[in-house]
Amino acid sequence: MTAIQWSLARRDEESAKTAAAPIRVLSLIPPMTQLNTPYPSTAYLTGFLRSRGVVAMQEDLALALVLELFSRPGLLAIRERIDALPPRQRSDQVDSFMVQFERYLGTIDATIAFLQGRDPTLAHRIGSRRFLPEGARFQSLDVYIDPDDPEGGDPLAWAFGALGAQDRARHLATLYLNDISDVLRDAVDPRFEFVRYAESLAQAQPTFEPLAKALAAPRNLVDDTLHRLTLAALERHQPQLVLLSVPFPGAVYAAFRIAQTIKSHDPSIVVALGGGFVNTELRELSEPRVFDYFDQVTLDDGERPLLALLDHLAGRRPLERLVRTFVREDGRVRYINFPEADVPFSEVGTPTWDGLPLDRYLSLLDMLNPMHRLWSDGRWNKLTVAHGCYWKKCSFCDVSLDYISRYETASAELLVDRIEAIVAETGQTGFHFVDEAAPPKALKALAQELIRRNLSISWWGNIRFEKSFTPELCQLLADSGCIAISGGLEVASDRLLKLMKKGVSVDQVARVTRGFTDAGILVHAYLMYGFPTQTVQDTVDALEYVRQLFEAGCIQSGYFHRFVCTVHSPVGQHPEEYGVTLAPLPPISFAKNDVGFIDPTGVDHDTLGVALNKALYNFMHGIGLDEPVRRWFHGRVPKPRVAPDFIERALYSI
Repeated sequence: MTAIQWSLARRDEESAKTAAAPIRVLSLIPPMTQLNTPYPSTAYLTGFLRSRGVVAMQEDLALALVLELFSRPGLLAIRERIDALPPRQRSDQVDSFMVQFERYLGTIDATIAFLQGRDPTLAHRIGSRRFLPEGARFQSLDVYIDPDDPEGGDPLAWAFGALGAQDRARHLATLYLNDISDVLRDAVDPRFEFVRYAESLAQAQPTFEPLAKALAAPRNLVDDTLHRLTLAALERHQPQLVLLSVPFPGAVYAAFRIAQTIKSHDPSIVVALGGGFVNTELRELSEPRVFDYFDQVTLDDGERPLLALLDHLAGRRPLERLVRTFVREDGRVRYINFPEADVPFSEVGTPTWDGLPLDRYLSLLDMLNPMHRLWSDGRWNKLTVAHGCYWKKCSFCDVSLDYISRYETASAELLVDRIEAIVAETGQTGFHFVDEAAPPKALKALAQELIRRNLSISWWGNIRFEKSFTPELCQLLADSGCIAISGGLEVASDRLLKLMKKGVSVDQVARVTRGFTDAGILVHAYLMYGFPTQTVQDTVDALEYVRQLFEAGCIQSGYFHRFVCTVHSPVGQHPEEYGVTLAPLPPISFAKNDVGFIDPTGVDHDTLGVALNKALYNFMHGIGLDEPVRRWFHGRVPKPRVAPDFIERALYSI
């Protein structure tokens, strides 16, 4: 054998070894997502990859970051940063924190342990209002003071009574953490939030420039902590491929910081970006600088693009056969989409939470409403009943995108198999079904299968308030473990519900929601204002409908959000059908989603929104339900045209 032949043979042997060696994949949850339960994307991907024989691990850096900052060492580091600030740059909240610093230092670790469920007896001391230092966030308790007994009453007695010690303490501990979060934002990082961290750097940003400037700036305490946590995760897992799933704009900045750390530490580690934010806002990505941090950016469901990427990294697939993936070539962004079928929903495997510290998540209680608390209180196993939306007609929704438009189901037997496997792994029986709108037929079959197997779980999820949810079906769902339901009432106006192709009416929603509450199931209504052609009269009428729904016990919770026109929705694609004109978009190389529009009604929805949210906050706490809705608005507004007994009559009509 000649030297050349020997060299070629050796190279082929090494290539074969490399191709055969398993690629280690690490999926990371970037800050900030949730603190009470893991965001499910990494659990889905890790479970799927393991089902295909891939060595897959996962970590939640969002939780890890908060636990580092909200600890004795973290508070000492915050104080060190505050000491370096000129006095004139310190807010009142920061000054209050420094005056009470020793109390914060002495209570932080115990309070975190309590919120993790590791020290429940601390509830008695926290509930006394003499244990925790109190800052500005505790002023919110003033709204609950009995006006007939402003001096001696317990402002939380109405919510927790004499024996609700755990919940009372959890609410006070949540206010305490929010106080510290405000200090962190005022003194260390003005972008810091528990959920929407540095959101403005990414949301609907046409260019990468704001994010690039932030990433080029010196690291602050939050950045340094995340940098250290990222290096520790790399040391533990030794991955060749790191996946960062970014569900919201408020997780983008931290995801790029994580990728920046990885590339500076070891440029050979492949880093890929995906998730809900990418799937909606980066579909027309053309900014090459993104690829200084990420090697690939994938769109839509990650299973098929990941299998293609793993094959490519193992030398079994050329670059040209990647699926729904952006790469950079010769300094320019290239989108590659080899036509290949998605992995069927029934074959994506069972999510796994293996590797995530389930005993370290924080059960927070930021709002006293019993339904609203579910989003932040308790650890829920997140699962999907069906892929996509069976309705997919709502004109405000991104119905043109895959996560909505591709509707697939799995059998009830398979879903309950997955539930049983998850309960066996986690030891926890709470489930949050995270569908866009879980189909009634599938929920009925699921409930029947849960009952047939005598499997005891508690679950909640999102639906459409359609007439298929009869009182009998509501009771069946309750018998299977359903504790709460959320759904879209949106504008609470029959004219506008028809315009947005919602497929429901206000009186129908009243009857359906009452069926759930009669079955003992809590109901949350998603509400909207500012939809095209919505008038002041429409808004006042909508609030009256909502007031009556609360008063009649049809709903227990709600949330008003401002309508945002997106480029992927029917309104954004056919604005003329909705009586509006779209504002021109600037040249876009990064995020493209929100688009402004001109509504000829000229209504000041921002001012109306303040009134709507104030009213709703009070309704959720049982306040003001017997008062005229016009009192919530600043300035003159018309009387509601809604009959004062509209909902009551709707409940008894056929």
